[in-house]
Amino acid sequence: MARSLLTSALCGAALIACAAGAALAHGPTRQKVTESVEINAPPDKVWAVIGNFQDMSWHPAIQKTTGEGGNTPDVAKRQLDLGNGATIDEELYKYSAEDHSYSYRIDKVDVKVLPVNNYSSTLEVKAEDDGKKSLVEWHGAFYRGYPNNDPPPELSDEAAKTAVTGVYKAGLEALKKKLEATN
Repeated sequence: MARSLLTSALCGAALIACAAGAALAHGPTRQKVTESVEINAPPDKVWAVIGNFQDMSWHPAIQKTTGEGGNTPDVAKRQLDLGNGATIDEELYKYSAEDHSYSYRIDKVDVKVLPVNNYSSTLEVKAEDDGKKSLVEWHGAFYRGYPNNDPPPELSDEAAKTAVTGVYKAGLEALKKKLEATN
């Protein structure tokens, strides 16, 4: 009986140790970033600038956008040219002109360009102040650029979040400046 209890206790301790080891060995967790900006322009005017998935000329980091499929989900694709040979390939998977919203995912990117994997994002325009102003929200979810444990600093969770936050902030600030200058 004592031996059976000792064996049970040892097995229980071994299971706890294995579970703890598995928890410590867990790989990356999905990161999320949300940035927003209020723009002193009606939603339709803002959407007219950002609503075409094939045109991201409003973002200062984008040198050129090429693509196909218009704004048709699961058909539309675009390539963002960042200059110096750096590109990002993206695919549209949701689009609603009525709701001023679209969602897309990155199909291909060099982690040296943007240190993320399995990235998806939504860009949307919401009416504020009885439709006189807009709130533009850009949110994304992704994994860090290094999928295994112990990532190098440039491919860590923090590096991924910092990079995506920088992309969103730069784009939203440029969009606000562009629209409010013409308002």
